[in-house]
Amino acid sequence: MKNVIDVHTHMLSNEWVDLLQAHGGPRYSVMPIKTGQRVVHLHGAPFMTLTEGMFDYDLRVRSMNQARVDLAVVSLTCPNVFWGGAEISTRAARLMNDDMAQGQRAHPDRIRWFAALPWQYPEAAVAELERAVAAGAVGVMVLGNIAGSELTDPLFAPIWREIERRALPVLLHPTAPPGLSEMNMVPYNLVASTGFLFDTTLAVVRMIFDGFFDRYPDLKLIASHGGGTLPYIIGRLDQCYDNMPACREKIAQKPSAYLRRIYLDSVVYSQEALELCVTTAGEENLLYGSDYPHNIGDMAGCLARVDALPAARRDKARGGNAERIFRL
Repeated sequence: MKNVIDVHTHMLSNEWVDLLQAHGGPRYSVMPIKTGQRVVHLHGAPFMTLTEGMFDYDLRVRSMNQARVDLAVVSLTCPNVFWGGAEISTRAARLMNDDMAQGQRAHPDRIRWFAALPWQYPEAAVAELERAVAAGAVGVMVLGNIAGSELTDPLFAPIWREIERRALPVLLHPTAPPGLSEMNMVPYNLVASTGFLFDTTLAVVRMIFDGFFDRYPDLKLIASHGGGTLPYIIGRLDQCYDNMPACREKIAQKPSAYLRRIYLDSVVYSQEALELCVTTAGEENLLYGSDYPHNIGDMAGCLARVDALPAARRDKARGGNAERIFRL
């Protein structure tokens, strides 16, 4: 069977947390919750619990050994570096890219990484992308919205062009969706259970209808958490395309055709959902991911569901597809 390559897995550093705590306000704060765990909050809503595995590469490798994962492509999770001014955002990106590059140097057979970029400042982002690739980055991380701005905003076009030119895969990871307060997502930690999926879904659907994938035909986009709700609603999107002129303003193909050009990870937590991802996006487009070391991450469980697929699909999802798109 193919080596196992985890494309959705995260690392942080204490220096990044310190920067966020010092400069993330008033939107972001780092506070303990009732259990005593430190949690990143947005406008008072908890959405990202800090766990030991986020800060310890040796622990990560031991966990990978236990779950039989061969290679991890690590990334900075939300809120990434989309806070503070240009100097702080760029400093946070450089700090995390340097930290992940050091993680790869310490474990050269086990670690690769996605670059963090200060997307709000395109000139600085392109410069940091060049520096990060020279340091070993094999892809780029982006969130479902950049401090509330849409990924299709023309402001980001120079970054997308450079990413496509370099043939770098992009991991699109959710963050807390805009309208958090209006949707009353603080109770029950609805950001993590539901809001993240909404953020990814809205981002990718907007990209499809906006003609984004026609402007960047060679872009390799990985939509986290099985693409949010995309596999489930793709038929509805096609129905809207057929019956609503607004949905045909910028594209000449049905949305389902674009879904076949998007990669989905395996962080879906049920076999039925994973199989739906394969059915709608195709077996060439499924990648193993675990969401380790988040508190709901599941390295072994996500791999077990991938391994339950038919052999050809299993081997592609375990690592074959990732080897191809990351040129590993």
